[in-house]
Amino acid sequence: MSVSTATLRYPSYMNNDLIGLISPLIPTPRLHFLMTGYTPLSSEQEATSIRKTTVLDVMRRLLQPKNMMVSTAHDRNAQQRYISILNIIQGEVDPGQVHKSLQRIRERKLANFITWSPASIQVALSRKSPYIQTPHRVSGLMLANHTNISSLFKNALKQYDKLRKREAFLDQFRREEIFAENLNELDESRDVVQDLVEEYEAATKSDYLQWGLNKLTQGQ
Repeated sequence: MSVSTATLRYPSYMNNDLIGLISPLIPTPRLHFLMTGYTPLSSEQEATSIRKTTVLDVMRRLLQPKNMMVSTAHDRNAQQRYISILNIIQGEVDPGQVHKSLQRIRERKLANFITWSPASIQVALSRKSPYIQTPHRVSGLMLANHTNISSLFKNALKQYDKLRKREAFLDQFRREEIFAENLNELDESRDVVQDLVEEYEAATKSDYLQWGLNKLTQGQ
């Protein structure tokens, strides 16, 4: 994860502060849970077998689920979409290669983006660490805001509902003053997570902005 701050630690490169690095990835306050991907990811024994480390190969691999650091459910029938992507490419890279790689990815439609807001793959170039020797010429880290992360929250809700129904592991909570009378705090927290799941599901549709306005009006 040190790659995520490489553009901040090495001078003369873009993204001079952490806010400038993260803010383009988060279009709305609640949709701020990011997924990460990294490639090439290998052990010392496997490193010698990695040959293709062009910019296109790295950026293409970053979009593959097997290179993601978050295990989410992948349903081909579900209309899950990228909200935003930032690729941090490390190594001696020609900016022209980056432009060609982005064009190839768009032509092949390898990334499915939201339709209610301008979205694309942003690229930041960074130097490789002079203290760590690696066999590959180019490596990449992806910070992605993807609606599929809602599957993690859905699983958490299912597990919570099972435990809540059985009144399991609640004795420790009831000993605390905040839960002395009831467990409303836990149930309210569940509602917050459920609202988050619904918002990520709404973000996959083209009428997300109208959905947000309607929900805001209902809340008032």
